Amino acid sequence: MKHSKLVVPILAVALILSLFGCGGSSSTSSEGVFGSKWGTLGKGDGEFNFPSDVSVASDGNVYVADGGNERIQHLTSEGVFISKWGAYGSGEGQFNFPNGVAVAADGYVYVIDTGNDRIQKFTSEGVFVSQWGTEGTDAGQFDYPEGVAVASDGSVYVTDTRNDRIQKFTSEGVFVTKWGTLGTGDGEFDYPDDVAVASDGSVYITDTRNSRIQKFTSEGVFVSKWGTFGSNNGEFNFPEGVAVELDGSVYVSETGNNRIQKFLPGK
Repeated sequence: MKHSKLVVPILAVALILSLFGCGGSSSTSSEGVFGSKWGTLGKGDGEFNFPSDVSVASDGNVYVADGGNERIQHLTSEGVFISKWGAYGSGEGQFNFPNGVAVAADGYVYVIDTGNDRIQKFTSEGVFVSQWGTEGTDAGQFDYPEGVAVASDGSVYVTDTRNDRIQKFTSEGVFVTKWGTLGTGDGEFDYPDDVAVASDGSVYITDTRNSRIQKFTSEGVFVSKWGTFGSNNGEFNFPEGVAVELDGSVYVSETGNNRIQKFLPGK
């Protein structure tokens, strides 16, 4: 099992859930006011083992990539367990460390099956729909993919992490384009970890080992970048997660500095 991302702290997902205000009667806001929390270490319903990613559907329900338990969990916005699916393996609906999850506007759930070097697509209730990807370097192949995001038009973006590139697909898994190679220049990457798509179609990538964020058009044309190694404001130490708010604000989680940074639109 290729679990190299098991360093992801459980606290990080709890922080994300709180940040986005998933549930509870307490007040929440984009300024980080605590809302609620749920979960503990375990294998039962609503328990987790190395939860590595979270996605919120348009109806407010929450999907968690419960990586160490080789499954996806589906919960209400209040954290009430709804359903789960997955087990260790390489068959349809099975996983080898599901590392990323994204819910499209139409309710379909896309899961990065990292150790199996593939993407799996499910209905909102966990019924298997399709899969694509094998280990390799050709278009549509992956080497330890980690992040996934779905644009408003249904396009699926994947960080093909160990191939140091981004791949774009249709919602049916048809290859569209790819960009990136190992390096430090504009449009080059060193371990791209996560991807987020803004409402205007802009694509943001955590270029983890280059300690920066890169921004691209929907077709992979380089737009801008920011960040360098460090612990000051605007600097990064192993940035891993990225999310974009509707107003264009960009949130970045840093494993090395154990913090979240928020950047305002126009950065």
